[in-house]
Formats: sequence, C-alpha cells, structure tokens
Amino acid sequence: MNFDLSEEQHMWRSTVHDFVAQEVKPKAQYVDENAKFNWDAVNKMGDVGLLALNIPEEFSGTGLDAVSAAVAIEEIGWGCGSTALAIAAHNGLGCAPISLFGSQELKQRFLPLVSGDRNTWGGKLAALILTEPDAGSDLKGGVRTRAELKDGNWIINGSKMWCTNASIAEYIITLVRTDPAGGSRSLSLIVVPADSPGLHIGPPEKKMGLKGSPTNAVTYENVQVPAEYLIGEEGHGLSQTLTVLDGGRISIGAISVGLAQAAFESAVVYAKERQTFGVPIADHQAIQWMLADAATDIQSARLMIYYAAWHKDQGRPFTKEAAMAKLFATEMAERVCRNAIQIHGGYGYSREYPVERIYRDSRLMTIGEGTSEIQRLVIARQVLMKM
Repeated sequence: MNFDLSEEQHMWRSTVHDFVAQEVKPKAQYVDENAKFNWDAVNKMGDVGLLALNIPEEFSGTGLDAVSAAVAIEEIGWGCGSTALAIAAHNGLGCAPISLFGSQELKQRFLPLVSGDRNTWGGKLAALILTEPDAGSDLKGGVRTRAELKDGNWIINGSKMWCTNASIAEYIITLVRTDPAGGSRSLSLIVVPADSPGLHIGPPEKKMGLKGSPTNAVTYENVQVPAEYLIGEEGHGLSQTLTVLDGGRISIGAISVGLAQAAFESAVVYAKERQTFGVPIADHQAIQWMLADAATDIQSARLMIYYAAWHKDQGRPFTKEAAMAKLFATEMAERVCRNAIQIHGGYGYSREYPVERIYRDSRLMTIGEGTSEIQRLVIARQVLMKM
C-alpha cells in the first residue's frame, strides 16, 4: 500500500493551497460577517480548475480523479467554510449528475456554461435541489414536487427548500415526481434553468454559520422546460441521487477536515503564545492532550476521506466508505473545533479569533447531505448485507 499522494497530486495541493491562502482565507471573516458570497475569489477559480472538478475535459472540465478533487475541497475548507460549501455543491451536486447520467446534448448544453472556462463560462454556478418541507431524509416517499410531460415539455409545480447556490446558479437540477403512483421508480432529475418563468427563488436563509454560502427556498409555478432536459431515464432519479450523494459525502467530509485543520492550526499558534502561570499554555498537559487528540482525529479523517475517494476512482462500490468517512470527519470536525475554542478560552468565544466562526461552520456538516443518523443507517445496512 502506498499512502503518498502522487507527484501531480502534491503539486495540485500546493497550487490550490496557495490560491486559497491568497484569495479565500483572508476574506473568510468578511464573508461570514456580511453574508456575502466571495465572487472575487470564485471568478478566479476557473483559471485554477476549481469550478470543473467533476466535468470531463471534452466539456471544458479538468476531469480530475476523486482523490485530487477531495484534496481541493479540503484546501478550500481550510480557507473558508462558506466558499468551500458552495464550490463543493457546485461540483459534486450541480455538475456531477449531468456528467454521470446526462445525454451528450445535455453535457454540451450546460457543463461548459458552469465550467469556469473563460471561453464558455456564463458567470454562475450549478445547483441541485432535493429537500422539501416534508422531504429531507425521506426522499422516496416525501417528494411532492411534480413534473408532467405535456406537448414536449415538463411542467413543474411544487416547493423546495435548503438549496445551496440557488440564487447564484445557472441552472438548478431538481428532483421531481414524474409518476404519481409513487415508488422508487417515480422520481426523476430534471435540469431547470434558473431564469425559467415561474421559478421563484426566495431570500437567503439566516443561518448559524456558512453565511457566505447562499441557501434558498425555491418554488415552481408551472415551470416549463424541454423534455430533453430530463437527466438519464425517467424514473431513475432516486438511484441517480443516491449515487451523487455518495460522492457528495466525500466532499462534505473533505470540507470538515479542512475546517478542523484550520481550527487546529489556530489553537496551536495560540497555545504557544498565551501564557499562564509563567509558561505558555502549550506546556500544560491538559492542552497537549487536546492538541494530540485533534492531530490524531484529523489525520484519521483525512485518510478515511482519501480511502473513500480512492474506492471511487477504482470503480469500486464506495457507499459504505463514503458514509463512514463523512460520519467520522464531520463529527471529528465539530469536536476539534469545540476544543480549539476551549484552548482559546474566552477569546475563542469572540469574533476576534477565527475558531468561533469555524465552529459555527462545522455544525452543518453532520446534517447536510445525510445526517449522522442516516450515515449510521447506511453503514449498518451495508454491514448487515454482507454478514
């Protein structure tokens, strides 16, 4: 077994890290406090390849392997949770369904528009919307948004919520019920251009953290899109969504590792500078143990993320590995960030230091793209099937 990244992956990590250190991390506090999306940085990401991680080269993408994509998302997470979530959702949720299941015509029509390529980019990102007021974890039975095929067009009606990137999206891939009879073959994914008449995007939600990543409710009132905007075959939306979410869970885990790494680094610097009883607090065993636990947890989570991504690259089933990685990494991040605040003491509770923001950002990670409870169900079912 070789646990090293390849030379190309090391160079890629260095390139992304330097970009994030210059363009993303310095603006993280402003992004959070003003709930402003960091367009200045995102407008430059296309040149690095960060907006086309899940897009094949023939459609203006980078065609990166899953491990390299996870490395990139981790680095962005290290710089700013808000920016990382938006970019992860753009790549893993907004682009991946078309790349994986879309027709050649759909790929050619939409992927170059959101690739960041200066020759084709429309200046916006991509989004996927699944959740409804009565459909979170229970997509199979809870989705009420309907699509009916009439005269060569899908007519969509319904309401969705918690859509990352909706207000900054070129298009929103929408999970809809195309067969009123219900069942696992009653759902489909359809590409809906964000400027479609009848599509209404609500104001940004006021959230605990990740304030610079816009999250919106979306309503559909007789929205019409061409029949060919269906992704793959009708009735395959649920299975497509579950496959996409497996990859998305690697990304959420990668963000979590990046957030934890940032909080850990801040805690180390503070522990070396802050003195009590005549010595730096880093000399106290209580602090050393928290730092040791954090370093161990971060390294463990990072390896789990890379392992799940490697399974994906090898074409192996990775549902269990992705769920395990997301479960451990997201809960680890919250734990590490909590202890980073503890090491900072009262200062950690103030906005003067970044750990307060990072802790708030980390809190979503055990909820989005499958709660920790759902991850445990997924893991348990995978384990029991093989016993």
